[in-house]
Amino acid sequence: MSILTTLLLTVNETLTAGNAIIAVSLLLFNLTRNLNNRVAKTSAVVLACVAVAYVADAFISLEPDNPAHEIASRLQWIGIAFIPAAMYHLSDALLATTGLPSRGRRKRAIRLLYVLGAAFLLSAAFTDALIQFVAAPVSVSIQAGPAFSLYSVYFLLANAFAFLNLQRARKRCLTPASARRMAYLQIAFLTPALGIFPYSVLLMPGDESSLFGLLVVNTANIIIILMLFFLSYPLYFFGSDRPDRLVKKQLLDFLLRGPATGLIALAVVNFTAQATRILSLPGEAVTPPALVAAVLLWQWFVSLALPYFEKFFIYRDEDDEQITKLQALSDRVLTHNDLSQLIMATTESICDYLRIDTAFVISLAGAKPEFVSQVGSSGYDENSLLHDGEVIQKASQLPADRIKHPYLTWGDMALVPLRSSRAGGNGKEALTIGLLGLLNNDAKIRAELTAPGGYLEAYVNRVETSLDDMHLQAEMYHLLEGLLPQFQMTRSRALQVEYRQSDAFPPRINALPDRGELFEQVRAALRHYWGGSGITQSNMIMLRSVQSRIQNGEETPVNALRKLLKEAIDSLQPEGERNLMSPEWTLYNILQMRFLENRKVREVARRLSMSEADLYRKQRIAILAVTDLILKQEQTHQA
Repeated sequence: MSILTTLLLTVNETLTAGNAIIAVSLLLFNLTRNLNNRVAKTSAVVLACVAVAYVADAFISLEPDNPAHEIASRLQWIGIAFIPAAMYHLSDALLATTGLPSRGRRKRAIRLLYVLGAAFLLSAAFTDALIQFVAAPVSVSIQAGPAFSLYSVYFLLANAFAFLNLQRARKRCLTPASARRMAYLQIAFLTPALGIFPYSVLLMPGDESSLFGLLVVNTANIIIILMLFFLSYPLYFFGSDRPDRLVKKQLLDFLLRGPATGLIALAVVNFTAQATRILSLPGEAVTPPALVAAVLLWQWFVSLALPYFEKFFIYRDEDDEQITKLQALSDRVLTHNDLSQLIMATTESICDYLRIDTAFVISLAGAKPEFVSQVGSSGYDENSLLHDGEVIQKASQLPADRIKHPYLTWGDMALVPLRSSRAGGNGKEALTIGLLGLLNNDAKIRAELTAPGGYLEAYVNRVETSLDDMHLQAEMYHLLEGLLPQFQMTRSRALQVEYRQSDAFPPRINALPDRGELFEQVRAALRHYWGGSGITQSNMIMLRSVQSRIQNGEETPVNALRKLLKEAIDSLQPEGERNLMSPEWTLYNILQMRFLENRKVREVARRLSMSEADLYRKQRIAILAVTDLILKQEQTHQA
């Protein structure tokens, strides 16, 4: 066997296994999407057929013994037998997205094709009517059986009609974007079927391992790999409720980090393991370090190149500035826990520096003062400090000149005001947003605070900045929490516009709100019950049960919605005297205390004797119960 033939055999093994890796990877990616959509489900069937065929082919390329070779070849027909039916089924689903569902004929054709596929599978698995095994110079060779011509007719007709369905779907697309995606699909649509058709049965025994046969097979495998990647691009838009940009980003990231990494690792293993000597070492000894190096270098390259790939393939002119700002926001914004941990770490550093064992930080931004961090044993009365409005007011009103008025003494503690660098500026009008409590070591604390540029001043400035960021981000989260549920135009609804025939009536949209969307709106409205965008700009105001209150009385829209929510909560109240410990009262108590009384999570969890995690879980159940009650009211008003 020549060196070129050996090289082509190695390339063939790599590409065959690569096709299996890509097909399985795309199938797994497909299974994480919305399988309630017909296109997503049928494309998963197509990918499953391709995956089964190429996995079996990859096993055969490893040259197993003849019995195992024959079993794998017969199992391969699970994909080969059903791929024509799956392709026609996918084309029917794509055609249905354009507003032309089957009136019965295409459904009957799909059932017939799957029955024929099952018949061909049974024939290939248990008889020699479709394929026959003959001896070959290296292993066994597969030849066409008497019934193979029938399978060829079934294959050609099913795929031809599938292609015609896709052509009809492309002509029915209304928008340039949808027509473009359908055109992309047409280019690569038949790739899965043509890629797993058993061409080897048409060759003479042993020709599949010849130089010409290997060149043809390798070329076909390369084209199939490229076409599978290309096919995945337009196919994953169907059934997705996310914008095109996010779909492209997810797919690009998945392809580079998943299948591409697998292909590189497979190529390194195949080519190093078969090499006789590399750098004076046996090929098998070089394989592990070469594999690790290749994977690490590829991941490093992806990390560096992915932003440029995204900018080239996804983000265009007008989006570039917006995306840059959104990415910068994502990089800069920290969670509440992140900032709390940062404030705690800074407080601990202050204790170490001043050689004291007690310190705390109080936030004054909320309705009531609350501790953000506490270090050491609390020898002070926490509740008396939080409820001592006079002391807090005096401390917060200390002049901004820290040299003359560094802190206020409260018992054994020194209260240092923390001021915002945003609200009110840095001068005399700077807003006090918190207090830093330090175990009073008068001489050292006063000396440190009155010395400009000292370490303690730097620590205090860090606490001020962290607390200021925490308050600002809390406002941002509060705003987003109220606004995000109001964005209702999802990708799945946009599909109804993109793929509707111009002379057809628009699809009927259910007048009742979607349960999932309504749940998010109810949750936002409850969290903003006493004010905020979650209730003032809520789409729930358009509900008939709210509009009827507005029309029949003198209620404002917000008050009408607020009363609707309160009545729904009151309807969950059990009979009898209120009991905080009774399971029957749990949902009502959570809603009443969390939203109507506006208590904090920690306080409600303590009063109901449950963990915060358990409280969040039961709070979701309670909000879902309110959502269902509002849905029932809507059904009543529409009846």
